[in-house]
Amino acid sequence: MLIKTARDGFIHPISSEITPQAVYRSRRELLKLMATGAAGAALASWAGREAWAQGQRPGKLAELPSTKSQVPGAMTMEKVTDYKDASTYNNFYEFGTDKDDPAKNAKTLKTSPWTVEVDGMVKKPAKFALEDLLKLSAQEERIYRLRCVEGWSMVIPWVGYSMSKLVERVEPLGSAKFVEFYTQADRATMPGLRSSVLDWPYVEGLRLDEAMHPLTLLSFGMYGEVLPNQNGAPVRLVVPWKYGFKSAKSLVRIRFTDQEPKTAWNKAAANEYGFYSNVNPNVDHPRWSQATERRIGEDGLFAKKRKTLMFNGYEAQVGQLYAGMDLKKNY
Repeated sequence: MLIKTARDGFIHPISSEITPQAVYRSRRELLKLMATGAAGAALASWAGREAWAQGQRPGKLAELPSTKSQVPGAMTMEKVTDYKDASTYNNFYEFGTDKDDPAKNAKTLKTSPWTVEVDGMVKKPAKFALEDLLKLSAQEERIYRLRCVEGWSMVIPWVGYSMSKLVERVEPLGSAKFVEFYTQADRATMPGLRSSVLDWPYVEGLRLDEAMHPLTLLSFGMYGEVLPNQNGAPVRLVVPWKYGFKSAKSLVRIRFTDQEPKTAWNKAAANEYGFYSNVNPNVDHPRWSQATERRIGEDGLFAKKRKTLMFNGYEAQVGQLYAGMDLKKNY
């Protein structure tokens, strides 16, 4: 947390006198955790989230008009995660490995002009300017759950359209079975690339039928605004029944292939991150259980855990994609 001291020229008053009550309580929770040695990974996101709670959100981003999606399963009635939480608790290793690093560092990302190359096993390879991608289909708002592999989840109103609209435009060959997604890898604007934590550029992949599923979203915005840089601007993937790292951000290339892609996290730790990475409460991460989760923004680390839902609650919509598969083997 950011606390000024006498070295900075003044004495910080007690936190309860200057901080909203909810944030003050969160600080007390953190102190309790530190006393027990359990704070750990939770420390990373506190500074950024407190700043947002105190009204330091930058100016509103450009609006992205949309209509509510009519795709079955694309709208949930669950409480939406606060914008400040969804935009300050992020995994985007190109800007740092701590949860609050992307919100602090992603301002260097240059999102205009922006081009996405679509190639590989397609009849009509193309390079799409962002403006052309936006014109491919009408924008829809979809309220999706997003599940992090570490046991946290959010509910976010995304803006975009089904990935299938782009797939249909380029006409995949009959031999194409998979789709690779490449994230921008610019060392001049992405300080995290100096780290060897992953093999850059960040690559993710889906089976072609997964990419074509109506719930798979090519997203350009959230909360009615264009995507913040730290959330994957200017265009990203959202696959709501898989763990969040499958939803590649800041896309610059989409490639169709007949081979299962070697994805970033699968290459880094194949025993922990399988190619499919479907949300599955019956398959634990080697270092923690996936059977329960906490919702970001709901009473912090002391929030009551909820049971993790198979396919993140989208089993009725996507379960048939994996009929007959051993989902413990194909994790």
